[in-house]
Amino acid sequence: MTAATTTKSAEPALTTVVAASAAGTAFEWYDFFVFGSLTTIIARHFFADAGEAVSYILALLTFGLGFVVRPAGALAFGWFGDKTGRKTTFLVTITMMGLATVAIGLLPDYGMIGLAAPILLLIMRMLQGFALGGEYGGAAIYVAEHAPRKTRGLLTSYINTTAALGLILALVVILTTRTILGVEAFDEWGWRIPFCLSALLLVVSLWIRVKLHESPAFVKMAAESQGRHAPFRESFLSWKNARWVLVALVGIMFAQGAVWYASYFYTRFFMERVLKVEASTVDGMILALTVASALLYVLFGWLSDKIGRKPVMVGGMILFLIAVFPGFHALTRAANPALAEAQASSPVTVVADPAACAVQFDPVGKTAFTSSCDLAKSVLSNAGVNYANIAAPAGSVAVVRIGGQEVASVEAGKLAGADLKAARTDVETRLKAALVEAGYPARADPARFNWWGVFGVLMIFMVAATAVYGPQAAALVELFPTRVRYTAMSVPYNIGTGWIGGLLPAASFALVAWSGNIYFGLWYALGFTAVAAVAALIFLPETKGRDLDTIGD
Repeated sequence: MTAATTTKSAEPALTTVVAASAAGTAFEWYDFFVFGSLTTIIARHFFADAGEAVSYILALLTFGLGFVVRPAGALAFGWFGDKTGRKTTFLVTITMMGLATVAIGLLPDYGMIGLAAPILLLIMRMLQGFALGGEYGGAAIYVAEHAPRKTRGLLTSYINTTAALGLILALVVILTTRTILGVEAFDEWGWRIPFCLSALLLVVSLWIRVKLHESPAFVKMAAESQGRHAPFRESFLSWKNARWVLVALVGIMFAQGAVWYASYFYTRFFMERVLKVEASTVDGMILALTVASALLYVLFGWLSDKIGRKPVMVGGMILFLIAVFPGFHALTRAANPALAEAQASSPVTVVADPAACAVQFDPVGKTAFTSSCDLAKSVLSNAGVNYANIAAPAGSVAVVRIGGQEVASVEAGKLAGADLKAARTDVETRLKAALVEAGYPARADPARFNWWGVFGVLMIFMVAATAVYGPQAAALVELFPTRVRYTAMSVPYNIGTGWIGGLLPAASFALVAWSGNIYFGLWYALGFTAVAAVAALIFLPETKGRDLDTIGD
């Protein structure tokens, strides 16, 4: 028996390779959804002295920091993976990520150790994000370097499916724990259980991964190069590879960050905050969509093995571009038809001096918003009301036109304390009364919520998102040679998901607040997706079936 035969016989089954690699991605999304779902509770426990609004903002910023540091993790673990091997690297990343997740569930809160509590929480989130920077790249590469060419898209798509599984698992664990313990006990201490239960995922993942061997492509590369390569220099300072890093970032990851996060997260924000749908209804709809769309990743991964990565991903981008604005308008009609009817019959216009109008976006809760324009727009923004702007003469008091009505605001720039509060209450009371009279609902009517209509619209976005995401792992792996593959693909991936996708909800909301148009935030996702589609059509090569051992040689 030859050495090659012996090595091959010792290789783990493909099912083991896929399961071990996908476990880390499931971990990633489980943590993501657990922290995101429990942000309100975490804010109360770790930022207790900041006040309700500011504590929630601080908790969101802590959550977002995990995204910000991901490219740094991609650089560190990408270099490590290209120099020392895939297996060792993603053993390190999953261990670091898992221990940090469990630690969050064990941290003493602000009431126990004061300021040290949010600092420790911040450190744990940074460790999670740093580890995640190397997790996805290692998992995708390990599967791709084991998979047969003809099924590489299918097998790597299972890694992406675990995003759906992570969400399902997180929601099930949270709902079950809250039901068993009760709301009061869950809010007090039970919220820690979902974090601590991730220890079981860590043990199972490590048990599977320690049985794995190094990938064949890396073993071959290491034997031929004898370790003489520089991943950073070869990835980013050599145009031969750097151009593909740019193509991966702009032609693939711009769209993945925009389409996937808009489809999964901005739709949720839009329904809950703008359309005023009950949170429990939104959660139920997102859970149903996640279950229904889970196998679409595999379907599009399989399809990319048949017709190519590029047409499937570009097809998803084009579908999103076509559907995004009509889809969100249809979502309004299906989820809150009374709001859609009021917008059509009684449009709202703010007539004000532009110099007196601030952007209605306050990420730290400190802006006063005291001009007559600001007072009026604050009420409209909080109510999720779509409005247009008309310039008025300088120094004039802002007036809000609602259909045939006119409501004058109040100039409160020189007021403070109780007087300022009274002025705000007066403007809010009169505006809300006029909005109600014009047919604007305070909340979406559950009796008029069109479940199948909402589900159908959101499934269009799910199809677009899974078409972009399903073949993505295989496409990224196939773009780069073995010697720099881990580094070169991890950096664009984590910039796309961590920065473009992670910042999408806040950036889109800022655009809505700036414009007054509830649909204007969609331009963020549409812009990145349009750029990606053009770049992919022009610069992205078809990589289906490439030999991963020889590409780039």
